[in-house]
Amino acid sequence: MSAPLPLAHLAALTDDRGIFEHASRASPRREHGYCLDDAARALIVTVREDGSTIARRLTGTYLTFVDHAVVPDGRARNRMDVDGRWCDAPARGDWWGRALHGLAVAATTSRDEKVRRRADAVFERAARASGPGLSLRTAAFAALGAAAVLEADPRSAAARRVLDDATPVLTAPAHAGWCWPEDRLHYANGALPDALLAAGTARGDPDLIRRGLELLDFLLARETRDGHLSPTPVGGRGPFDAPPAFDQQPLEAAAIADAALRAHTVTGHERWQREVRRAWAWFEGDNDVGIALFDPVSGAGYDGLTPTGRNDNRGAESTISALATLQRARVLEGASVA
Repeated sequence: MSAPLPLAHLAALTDDRGIFEHASRASPRREHGYCLDDAARALIVTVREDGSTIARRLTGTYLTFVDHAVVPDGRARNRMDVDGRWCDAPARGDWWGRALHGLAVAATTSRDEKVRRRADAVFERAARASGPGLSLRTAAFAALGAAAVLEADPRSAAARRVLDDATPVLTAPAHAGWCWPEDRLHYANGALPDALLAAGTARGDPDLIRRGLELLDFLLARETRDGHLSPTPVGGRGPFDAPPAFDQQPLEAAAIADAALRAHTVTGHERWQREVRRAWAWFEGDNDVGIALFDPVSGAGYDGLTPTGRNDNRGAESTISALATLQRARVLEGASVA
């Protein structure tokens, strides 16, 4: 049996209200407050671990934050200050899509019936905001949530509606000159093929699956260098930008791990197992600089890979990304993954 997921740093970033977005080294920067993006992502990680007491407590905190962020018409607020005041108006940004994804995972996989019921109710509320005009990544995150719900309950009208609205955005034609639907790779790039694979599976549509595998192949060809992952940097990557480039973000490796694991589930091909392992190896130091980006004792993830080392801050996004990638690797490796 594998060791429990190290959640000490995730817990240290979290108070009774939510998870602090930023950190100075290992200490949360409370003055920067919280965001829905991180709470939704953290919810996925802790629900996967909800056999542990600490994970169950954190799940309750993150689910409450997501619940309070989603307003009655389904849109969601993203940013809250340290005193619990929302700082933005409800909208359908990426955070709304991430909320749908986190809620779907909680609603379909939690061991706690109360968590499942509450998450399902908030998912139904958030789905009210679905409709045309979604951005590409918002559509991808929303589709991941909708597909998860449909896998558990093919009769869900709310999930079907979200997927119907997201799919045309995901199937936008490739940009002239290369396979990708944008002129540059941006962020969380693996979410796009992941969403196509999820939507194709939910719809029984081989064309969507084929397109998802094609995009994932394209992405990995540009994000692999000398046998290790060399992710798109924070400034993006265009057709003529050669790796390596910096700063590289943990979010990129996590999105690739998710997409590769889904590709393995869909196809059964061993190649995708190797890609999941490669994504986790990036955190362990098999990267362009040769330095680890994960603390196996506390479970902290470092904020980025620079040309000369790592960013020593350990914020929410990076920590969640590292833990999520470790979870994906453990699906394949079992106890052999530390």
